Amino acid sequence: MKRILFVCTGNICRSPTADGVARHMAAQRGLANRFEFDSAGTHAYHSGEAPDPRAQKAAYNRGYDLSYLRARPVLPEDFELFDLILAMDKGHMTWLRRECPRHLHPRLEMFLDYSASHLGRDVPDPYYGTPAEFEFVLNLCEEAIREILLQHA
Repeated sequence: MKRILFVCTGNICRSPTADGVARHMAAQRGLANRFEFDSAGTHAYHSGEAPDPRAQKAAYNRGYDLSYLRARPVLPEDFELFDLILAMDKGHMTWLRRECPRHLHPRLEMFLDYSASHLGRDVPDPYYGTPAEFEFVLNLCEEAIREILLQHA
C-alpha cells in the first residue's frame, strides 16, 4: 500500500481538496486498496475543523465529499509513515525540508510536479479568493491526482 500525504498551510482548502479527490478517484478506479491518503497543514491554525465551506461546496458540486475530513498539523511521525509527501507550494516544501529528517527528503515532492500543464508551479491558495479560485484548485487536483494514480498504482 502506498501512503500519500498532501500538505498545505492550515489544511482546510488545498490539501483536503486533494485528499478528497484522491480518495474518490482511487475508489472509482478500483485502486482504494492500493493507497492510503491523508492531508495535513504546516500550521495548526485550524486543527479539528472541517474543510473551508467554500472548498466543500466546490468539491460537492463535482461529486466529492470533504465533510468527514478534519484539519491537523504535520506530525514528526508523518515523515516515517508516508511514502510520498506532496507540498502544495514552494513555501510548504521549504517548511517540510526543514522539519523532515534529511534521510527522508526523497519522500518530499511538489504536488504539481504531477501536472503536465502546471509543472513546477504552486497550487494557489484560494482562501482569500473567489469561488472560481476554489474551482481552479479542483481542476489542478483532478489533473495531478490522475497522474499520481497512474504512476503509483
